[in-house]
Amino acid sequence: MEVVENHFSQGLKDGIPIGLGYLSVSFTFGMMAVSNGVPVEVAVLISLTNLTSAGQFSALSLMLESASLLELALSQFIINLRYALMSLSLTQKVDKHMKTYERALIAYGVTDEIFALASSTYERVGKWYMSGLILFPVFCWTMGTLLGGAFTTLMPESLRSALGIAIYGMFLAIIIPPAKKLKSVRKVLILAIALSCLFSACASFLPISSGFVIIICTVCAAGFGAWLFPVEEVSHE
Repeated sequence: MEVVENHFSQGLKDGIPIGLGYLSVSFTFGMMAVSNGVPVEVAVLISLTNLTSAGQFSALSLMLESASLLELALSQFIINLRYALMSLSLTQKVDKHMKTYERALIAYGVTDEIFALASSTYERVGKWYMSGLILFPVFCWTMGTLLGGAFTTLMPESLRSALGIAIYGMFLAIIIPPAKKLKSVRKVLILAIALSCLFSACASFLPISSGFVIIICTVCAAGFGAWLFPVEEVSHE
């Protein structure tokens, strides 16, 4: 018989490290948003309804550039497509008796870290465990944005500039370890960097907005990786 972990308190406990990690990144987002003229309450609403660091930072850049809604929607679709795949994968791990609307509500809080923990720690997870697991990270992500936005005007310019690179440090921490271990990840990463540099160098005579550059680089690099390094299927006899 399959064991289902469905204790709210256990989910809340498991989500504490994730939430604490989210504080610093969302603080940076709140700081950057408010320093660029976005009202604090709008920045908080963005964090509360999105829960995606890469998506929010790229969306902020596009909004400041007055990009079109189509460009914004397409870039967010490409950047956050992995969450849809994670949610589909997680359906194989949640309690079989969970209703459709409950699955939809849980999908709102699926992030990289929450997915990794929920899909690998227990045999199956229930709605109350997932609610506890999601609650604290969402609170920290939103609260970090509020604190970052509120304290922006109180910080000296030098400190704001230093904190502004925190998001890039986080992205490097995500991509460097797997790139060191896997040749396939290194090649895909190098291609994405090369394409981005190419578009930047050709910006004067090839005017493509940053949103579409993100879309093109992501699709080309991911397609290249899927073509040259397909995941081998494992046959179960």
